[in-house]
Amino acid sequence: MASGFFALLDDIAALMDDVAAMSKITAKKTAGILGDDLAVNAEKASGFMSDREIPVLWAISKGSMINKIIILPIAFLLSYLLPPAIIVALVLGGLYLAYEGAEKIYEVFVPHHDAAHETLNTEMTEADILALEKVRVKAAIVTDFILSVEIVIIALGSVADEPLNIQIPVVSLIALIATVGVYGIVAMIVRMDEFGLKLINLNEQDNSFSDYVGRFLVGALPWVIKSLSVIGTIALLLVAGGIFVHNIHFFHDLLPQLPDIVKEFLVGLGVGLVVLAGVKLVMKVISLFKKKK
Repeated sequence: MASGFFALLDDIAALMDDVAAMSKITAKKTAGILGDDLAVNAEKASGFMSDREIPVLWAISKGSMINKIIILPIAFLLSYLLPPAIIVALVLGGLYLAYEGAEKIYEVFVPHHDAAHETLNTEMTEADILALEKVRVKAAIVTDFILSVEIVIIALGSVADEPLNIQIPVVSLIALIATVGVYGIVAMIVRMDEFGLKLINLNEQDNSFSDYVGRFLVGALPWVIKSLSVIGTIALLLVAGGIFVHNIHFFHDLLPQLPDIVKEFLVGLGVGLVVLAGVKLVMKVISLFKKKK
């Protein structure tokens, strides 16, 4: 009886070792999209009144957790019943990521109005502020859902050859990290200026060490948000390019003389620009059709 119990413990320990090893590999493969998730959510969570930043983040975090509770069982069922569907979903997700990356670059040169990114102003009433907050939270949760699908599919793709008892804990762990880790870091980023102000007001001395650090944190926040946006865009294109290069023979054999990272970025950007052009063309046709009506 005792030997059977210890054998069970040994099996559990071996399973946990396998889960830990595969989680490390999977985390590396999803790092790019987690970086973009961080950049996107830091951008969406900033710009609110100071006392609303944490409640807004909490609302988005709860939405993110619900997203993953919905996505995970569906992904595991697909992996078990129809494994090729994971590759199809991976490539379709790659098209979306490439499109998102290309659109961000396009917006730099051709900016356009987006209600989800509308900022607060002093003329807004409390009702207007709450309405805008609701719109931005909803937009953030929708974006999180799409990114969550990609995180789960990429994580699942990296353990596709493993048995289900490895897939479930590994992918679930990555999904949990994607929510707790990302939104925890976002919370620290968006509160950076508030912490800086507290350091500035820490004592009555002028130009003290805490004043210098506080001013640095306050001034650095916009640059951190912008830097994360740039890094996130690059990460999007790299992740998308990596999906195409590793799952489509044409892209795998394309430009073999280039380093992998350069090849994946160029492939991601190229596909993204094609998809972006296609989306713009379809939207233009729909717009013209509506005008004729």
